[in-house]
Amino acid sequence: MRKENQFETLYEDGHIIVCIKPAGVPVETRKTGTPDMLSLLRNYFSPSKAPHLSIIHRLDQPVEGLLVFAKTLTAARALNRQLQEDGFGKEYLAVTCGFLPHSSGKLTDYLVKDGRNNLSQVCPENTPLAKYAELSYQVTAKDREANLSLVHVTLKTGRHHQIRVQLAHAGAPLWGDSKYNPEFVHAPGYHPIALCAFRLRFLHPVSRKPLEFEIIPHGPGFTHFMETLS
Repeated sequence: MRKENQFETLYEDGHIIVCIKPAGVPVETRKTGTPDMLSLLRNYFSPSKAPHLSIIHRLDQPVEGLLVFAKTLTAARALNRQLQEDGFGKEYLAVTCGFLPHSSGKLTDYLVKDGRNNLSQVCPENTPLAKYAELSYQVTAKDREANLSLVHVTLKTGRHHQIRVQLAHAGAPLWGDSKYNPEFVHAPGYHPIALCAFRLRFLHPVSRKPLEFEIIPHGPGFTHFMETLS
């Protein structure tokens, strides 16, 4: 089992490293004394062998999941090109409080970010600075007694807090989400958000070999659905 502020490495070669970001750990932060993935990775390598490290994609701080970092500038350029050309497959598992309108479907919205409060919200298309957001979802399990759903989400775009905002707007906010779920806004204690980037697919930046990685979420919000996930 992963301990707090520790990560697991799933794949590493001279060009990339693929690891699991723990929930609660930011990818990068300017806050002194706060561990982030970049600092944890730099500590992972010995000082004499620490490579260049480039962030390719990000996850919200409270979200657990798969990340790939580039260890060379050449790998970073190739991976960023894939990301911009939709060459990355990023899939998530989420536990929602409530139920989406259909067993599967697509959500399309326009989102605007409020940088002062670090929030996003759905808005009209003509809102200044609004960005188009699209995701596909499939409900894989339900617990009607507990009013919970297990949802498989595939991102088409990558907007600030996109999954959290769009699912909440659709009437199914995420378990544990103190920003967008009214049940948890004033709940005492820390509740790891039930959102996990559980599957990642891309081409190796040098060999072009297809790579795919998958993990099982272990946060408390997924407890109701562990048999489904295993």
